[in-house]
Amino acid sequence: MKTWEELEKSCLNCTDCLLSETRTNVVFGSGDRNAKLMFIGEGPGEQEDLRGLPFVGRAGQLLDEMLAAIGMSREQVYIANIVKCRPPNNRDPLNLEQDACIGYLREQVRLIKPKIIACLGRVAAMKIIRADYKITQEHGLFEKRGDILLTATYHPAYILRDPRKKPDTFMDMCAIEDQLSLL
Repeated sequence: MKTWEELEKSCLNCTDCLLSETRTNVVFGSGDRNAKLMFIGEGPGEQEDLRGLPFVGRAGQLLDEMLAAIGMSREQVYIANIVKCRPPNNRDPLNLEQDACIGYLREQVRLIKPKIIACLGRVAAMKIIRADYKITQEHGLFEKRGDILLTATYHPAYILRDPRKKPDTFMDMCAIEDQLSLL
């Protein structure tokens, strides 16, 4: 078992997949390391790669608004991605890339001990919740795994492309808020 410092150092020096060759920065994760709520996306985009922080571009601004809608800020949650390096042209991370990085995410979850994990988007939900997860049908629903409640909502970047999904996402965030209030 690694400490936060050991885990982050290991991740920052990772060369386990080809994404390490094209990254500007490793995007390890950020936020409250004792958070009850953890968000997991699929991987960093261009702005995240440049700054080394998750969800700092337009999608990150929308995530901040989503959190504000339930009276929270990013300082109160932990935000990470399945892969820690940007896939070229923001494509979905390949299974090989996800498999190379998933150990870092598992260790982050082990160290944080969140009560709720909210997957942001289809790719994260299919890796974290179940391979056959259908985000359009199952978003906002909760599944229990051990001591953790798992749920998913639309990825903020998807909402930017299809604003009609914003009301559904707001309802999903309200459901997360309701679950947090029960903890």
